[in-house]
Amino acid sequence: MPRRLIVDGNNVIGSRPDGWWRDRAGAARRLITSLQQLAAAEGDRIAVVLDGRPLPDVPEGVHDGVLVAYAARAGRDAADDRIVAEVAHDRDAATLVVVTSDRGLAARVRELGAAVEGAATLLARLDALPG
Repeated sequence: MPRRLIVDGNNVIGSRPDGWWRDRAGAARRLITSLQQLAAAEGDRIAVVLDGRPLPDVPEGVHDGVLVAYAARAGRDAADDRIVAEVAHDRDAATLVVVTSDRGLAARVRELGAAVEGAATLLARLDALPG
């Protein structure tokens, strides 16, 4: 059954020590591509929120079935605050799954009614995709 996911992008990227820190923009693009494949394969509605400056070739908006959003400000917990705001403004937060391994963010969105799934669970789903 399709799900509605909000992915804490930098948390998911940072959960796998694969050298992502040498090419943060490339790591973000790879995550977006994988999420697009998941959306196409399983029909999930996926949004990903990233920290930092927007990628010049991936402005905020929907890209091949994945909504890409950026933190509204710089600094600590900036993407977390954007995710919390999105959950708070959703008319049916109980149908959302926030993907993060950040305990603080997880507690904040659970208080608003969203479910939480860890980064490792999403990465296992992405790894299982064909191709």
